[in-house]
Amino acid sequence: MSLSWEESYLGQLRALAGQRVLIMVSARCVVRDEQGRVLLMCRSDNGHWALPGGAMEVGESIVECAIRELFEETGLRANAVTPFALYSGPLHTFVNAFGDTYQLHTTAFRVDAFTGTLLTTTEESTDAGFFDVSVLPEPLVSTVRPTLEDLDRFESTGRFVLG
Repeated sequence: MSLSWEESYLGQLRALAGQRVLIMVSARCVVRDEQGRVLLMCRSDNGHWALPGGAMEVGESIVECAIRELFEETGLRANAVTPFALYSGPLHTFVNAFGDTYQLHTTAFRVDAFTGTLLTTTEESTDAGFFDVSVLPEPLVSTVRPTLEDLDRFESTGRFVLG
């Protein structure tokens, strides 16, 4: 299901709400290859490198959102995912490239298995690739490093991270 911005739930809500702060329910995916490198995509809206993810649509679960967003942004199909962190509250408020303000309620997922061929260019990305965590590309979205640290914490403790 690939919708235009105007057709999307948030697009319709933004048209009604104007410049009010909106709460965005979203998913974020951490995908690693066999060498442990992390998948990042260069966003077409702001040129920053980010983890795949995006807003949930009406009628889908947060898991379905993660799977759909990963596919739309990279061409990869998640076959198994594990939630490891939840980010919410005023500390997770941001202004996007279009000047719209959102407070996030984001679930981060580790993609445990995937299939498909990585697309480096989509409607939402201008490049994509797997990167060693010690040499991530710039400019980098501010949530990438903390999310990777939270995944490390989850994997070492087995405890879900609330951020």
